Amino acid sequence: MLKVRTATPADIPAIVALEKQSDAAAHWNEQNYASLFTADGPRRLVLITESEGAAVAFVVARVVGSEWDVENIVVAAQMRRQGIASEFIRRIVEQAEADGAQKIVLEVRESNLPARALYEKAGFVESGSRSGYYRDPEENAICYGLELRPSKQGMKRNV
Repeated sequence: MLKVRTATPADIPAIVALEKQSDAAAHWNEQNYASLFTADGPRRLVLITESEGAAVAFVVARVVGSEWDVENIVVAAQMRRQGIASEFIRRIVEQAEADGAQKIVLEVRESNLPARALYEKAGFVESGSRSGYYRDPEENAICYGLELRPSKQGMKRNV
């Protein structure tokens, strides 16, 4: 049984371990992950998915004014194609709309065709690229955006 919940600082070791297993992830250090849970910086939504008590996926989204930025999504290799990333996107869209956001943006590795297909299915539109954006390995990023219809109750999308 899969369980999605809000992450806590106690989840940092599991988040780091998951991220290190994914070549497509944005690679951050433990200090970057620890900063997600401080009150100093921008507001963030950090969700984690567990299977039998073990972390199998996480997502980080940053709130900047009326725009949300999906910063990182990682799903363990053995758990892919089970709808976890789609559920993360659905929850982010729902929360962003309920929060009054106007847009969600994200970058994805140019070679990550499964993720690009997921975002396009969710209604994201390609809006540009960033040369050499990713490291380890270096790769271009494709930028996507999703215009929202803010509401107090959120809106359902087919993700």
